[in-house]
Amino acid sequence: GEWMCVLFSLEHQTSLEVIQVSASHQHFHPHSIKIPGDITLGGLFPIHARGPHGLPCGELKKEKGIHRMEAMLYALDQINSDPEVLPNITLGARILDTCSRDTYALEQSLTFVQALIQKDTSDIRCSNGEPPIIRKPERVVGVIGASASSVSIMVANILRLFEIPQVSYASTAPELSDNNRYDFFSRVVPPDSYQAQTMLDIVKALGWNYVSTLASEGNYGESGVDAFMQISREAGGVCIAQSVKIPREPTDGEFDKIIRRLMETSNARGVIIFANEDDIRCVLEAAKRANLTGHFLFVGSDSWGAKSSPITELEDVAEGAVTILQKRASIDGFDQYFMSRSLENNRRNIWFAEFWEDDFRCKLTRPGIKLDPDKKKCTGEERIGRDSSYEQEGKVQFVIDAVYAVAHALHSMHQDLCPGSSGVCDNMDPVEGRSLLNYIRSVNFNGSAGTSVLFNENGDAPGRYDIFQFQMTNHSHPGYHVIGQWTNNLRLNLDEMQWSGGDRSVPESICSFPCRPGERKKMVKGVPCCWHCELCDGYQYQLDEFTCELCPSDMRPAPNRTACRSTPIIKLEWNSPWALVPASLAMLGILATSAVVITFIRFNDTPIVRASGRELSYVLLTGIFLIYLITFLMIAEPGVVVCAFRRLLLGLGMAITYSAMLTKTNRIYRIFEQGKRSVTPPKFISPTSQLAITFILISVQVLGVFVWFAFIPPHTTIDYEELRPPNPDLARGILKCDMSDLSIICCLSYSIVLMVTCTVYAVKSRGVPETFNEAKPIGFTMYTTCIVWLAFVPIFFGTAKSTEKMFIQTGTLTVSMSLSASVSLGMLYVPKVYVIIFHPEQNVQKRKRSFKAVAQAARLSQKSSSEKQNGETKIEPDRTQ
Repeated sequence: GEWMCVLFSLEHQTSLEVIQVSASHQHFHPHSIKIPGDITLGGLFPIHARGPHGLPCGELKKEKGIHRMEAMLYALDQINSDPEVLPNITLGARILDTCSRDTYALEQSLTFVQALIQKDTSDIRCSNGEPPIIRKPERVVGVIGASASSVSIMVANILRLFEIPQVSYASTAPELSDNNRYDFFSRVVPPDSYQAQTMLDIVKALGWNYVSTLASEGNYGESGVDAFMQISREAGGVCIAQSVKIPREPTDGEFDKIIRRLMETSNARGVIIFANEDDIRCVLEAAKRANLTGHFLFVGSDSWGAKSSPITELEDVAEGAVTILQKRASIDGFDQYFMSRSLENNRRNIWFAEFWEDDFRCKLTRPGIKLDPDKKKCTGEERIGRDSSYEQEGKVQFVIDAVYAVAHALHSMHQDLCPGSSGVCDNMDPVEGRSLLNYIRSVNFNGSAGTSVLFNENGDAPGRYDIFQFQMTNHSHPGYHVIGQWTNNLRLNLDEMQWSGGDRSVPESICSFPCRPGERKKMVKGVPCCWHCELCDGYQYQLDEFTCELCPSDMRPAPNRTACRSTPIIKLEWNSPWALVPASLAMLGILATSAVVITFIRFNDTPIVRASGRELSYVLLTGIFLIYLITFLMIAEPGVVVCAFRRLLLGLGMAITYSAMLTKTNRIYRIFEQGKRSVTPPKFISPTSQLAITFILISVQVLGVFVWFAFIPPHTTIDYEELRPPNPDLARGILKCDMSDLSIICCLSYSIVLMVTCTVYAVKSRGVPETFNEAKPIGFTMYTTCIVWLAFVPIFFGTAKSTEKMFIQTGTLTVSMSLSASVSLGMLYVPKVYVIIFHPEQNVQKRKRSFKAVAQAARLSQKSSSEKQNGETKIEPDRTQ
């Protein structure tokens, strides 16, 4: 503001000071546009670029400066001529140049607040003693601007102190959304965090979960990537592989280094890129040099947008790049307005002459400036768009919307505070800043491009983005094609997308591929998108994504290991060789036994049958018959009855056989031992007492079995443990009786005791002459049987775990039993039957032996054995005794 003082004399100290103040102030504000009006708006535009070192301002910015600034003037014209918005109130403006520099802009914007600084004028007097007439400095109610976020941040800090609302048309830094620090700041453009959200939504829509980020150093790039990383962290499901920063002054080879770094995580093909045009171009060049055309899938921010400059001659690398750009429209009215501007009709724009020179590459003659001979002289008849290329700058729409937003807010405020009065009433003089802010925040109108203009609680405009993809293969017109849009949520047309080489299938950018069924995820620490797949092995199945669980003991995993299935149950089938061979042997045995029994019954009274001790023979043959019979029980399908009979008969047959044999050998032994000492016969050698002894021995086994029945009733079990080999496909459950290997041996142990005792007696009475009963054949029988059973034990217990184990054991057991039965039958009865049937002449009554004869024979045998030791020949006893 200038100090207006009635100056009579320049000598006075005060007046000189006043002039100096004005001059110094002029030094700070050499250029500003003043448009008079009832209410003044401030405007901040980057008319010039930042100057070289030491100078605040550089060359003129035609599009970002002049186009945008003229858009504000155009909007003011529109509003002032619109009877619907602020009728009878003229909007004025004070427009300043920021020179694209935050510090310079801060100095400039002091213009907007100086009216609000309370000045103390008590010590200023004019020479005539009158108080000075101080012109009230203009008061700015709101500020439109600025462009660069860094400038807006700096200016917002001072405007909030004086409660002047600010509406930006181009600043997109996310930190300006902080309503505590920048409470008077609003914007008609969406913050970059919405871009980040859009990009994240695109990444998710493409099914990617592992991407890298690339940012140019500086506010735009870094805050954009930070927003992307923060949003992706909060949303989950997307991991950042690498976060690379491009330095402000990249050295040679910097971009090759960046590409190498991105290739360290080559699975992350998706690259989120917040970078300026030059950096984008360098990245694409480096990728081409590294022969990685088509590897990286770029998702570019609005700094890439639909620009052709970053990708010229690098189309093959950029193919498939997805980029976003704010939905923007070209305002036709502005084109007509701007193209009709000339040096005559646009004198209010103090920078227009500079623009004219720049745009038409000519020189205007100004007093005191010598004409540069190299440049042609401007005629003033040139026309924008005819003699120069013209394309409306992208943010023009938003400048107009920003001005209209303040105008609509003032309009609503005027209706509320000054009802019925035309013009500014006292309630609106001055305009209360905080109140105006509330009106601005609550506007909702159709903007210049037909889309609604409104603000959220942080003063941000809703995000509206077009999504482009750069396509060139199989295209009538290669270039950027709109493939979707984002307005608070994503609408992406995947069918219209195509990738490097015209491929239509969406490429993958994921860290780890999904695990196959039956594999669990083993997460990589700290990276939720990366994992290793581990097969659920052994008897495990996949319970959920991350765990393998053991199947229950009666189940095994399904082939794909996603569930358990029941283990198949096996039993010994009749058609198996393990069953056929023992059954055939047993069948032969039963036939042979039956033949012997029939022969004996048929020749019951012949001497040979009688001499062999009929009663015990029949008992013994019964035992042999039962031993053969057990084979069929062992092969039969286990059930309660079968199991009961198995328990009973397994030991019984052998117990009967060996009890009978033991009784026989014992009798012979006792007779001969007694015969050596005296002539009186020993006790219990009659057939009846023989049977009694046999049955007592048998009853021990039967009693044992019945005690076992009482304690553990017979039942079947399915044994799953027996056959659980490492390969679950071979697992089987075995249906068996509740008889362990041990109980089978216990069952047989009594018979084995009888057998061993019998063998001992057979050995002891081996010296008995052949004429006496069956001591020798019984001896042979016992030796053979012992050998059979000695072979049986290691086979039975030593069988390795295999599918055949149970069959081998059953087979071994049944064959061993059949063999021992056959040995008994063969040694004791086959010779007799042979004689009875084929040599009946030998089956005649011999002289009945008395005990005396037996005793004599015993003594003779004793004597002969002692002589034999002396090397003499054995004396044959007289057979005719």
